[in-house]
Amino acid sequence: MRDPLTTRQPRIVVIGGGTGLPVILGNLRDQNVDITAVVTVADDGGSSGIIRHYVNVVPPGDIRNVLVSLSELPNIEKDIFQYRFDTNDDFFAGHAIGNLIIAALSEMKGGIFDAVQELSEMMKVRGHIFPASNEPLELHAQFSDGTTMTGESEITGAHKLIQRVWVEDADSDDEPEAVQPVIDAIMNADQIVLGPGSLFTSILPNLMISNVGEAVRTTSAEVVYICNIMTQKGETENFSDADHVQVLNEHLGAPFINTVLVNSKKVPDEYIDYQRWTEMSTQVTHDFNGLRRLGCRVISSDFLELRDNGAFHNGQEVVRELLNLIGQTNY
Repeated sequence: MRDPLTTRQPRIVVIGGGTGLPVILGNLRDQNVDITAVVTVADDGGSSGIIRHYVNVVPPGDIRNVLVSLSELPNIEKDIFQYRFDTNDDFFAGHAIGNLIIAALSEMKGGIFDAVQELSEMMKVRGHIFPASNEPLELHAQFSDGTTMTGESEITGAHKLIQRVWVEDADSDDEPEAVQPVIDAIMNADQIVLGPGSLFTSILPNLMISNVGEAVRTTSAEVVYICNIMTQKGETENFSDADHVQVLNEHLGAPFINTVLVNSKKVPDEYIDYQRWTEMSTQVTHDFNGLRRLGCRVISSDFLELRDNGAFHNGQEVVRELLNLIGQTNY
């Protein structure tokens, strides 16, 4: 039986990847909560993809950003970790220093999981960071036309309607599994947070690891889905918020989302710079009745942050609502 919340910090597990995860974690870091971040390891793009190809380690990019978001180091030290070499540097072009450090420590420690635990201590991380798998995973997709494709960037770039995704171990025929601390964190949590992030390439790759999906489906914790503000080209074009939840339920074979946070604020016409934010398509439409039919509690509010001609989640407002859900009202 769990110890009562009155005697300990509430345990929040945030699952995802991409740029949305650090926004939530950075705003949770200084709150009176016990944070665990479960981070996708199926990325194959950019510096992460190049390092994975040559060194054969779990892609480090998402993990690097999460380490920085939860680190209590001075900004200058975090900036060094995040520094990306100029494209004019032939050998290091485009690589982030943090990616190289994670790759090196993964080799030294014999796997990404122990490497991240070591780095978490070095970087004075507040909370826990768990790679979803200790092995590099490949993301696979089947499209509505019956064709299949492998690789996160290739799947997104295909601009075809995705029917389902799954993950496979990149180095063996073994079924991917998360290490036990990941499962224990999910089963002992008070709140599970999914997103915000790309539905098919940031959130579902974690849930498609069989024991992770089973744990999220059976945990007694409240499962909260932070629905995206914008649809994503090549993944969720023309999706409503209910469509996002329906896809999650279909992949796990049961309705498991308890609460959905949806943005109610309209993105101003002509505001988005689609040349810069190439993955953004249109604003996610709201289908309240559809969400209720899926058994979800719906929390609709202004979660919008407009900056740099793009539409993003306001991390402070999202975290305020997450804390309200677990009775933390002093944010």
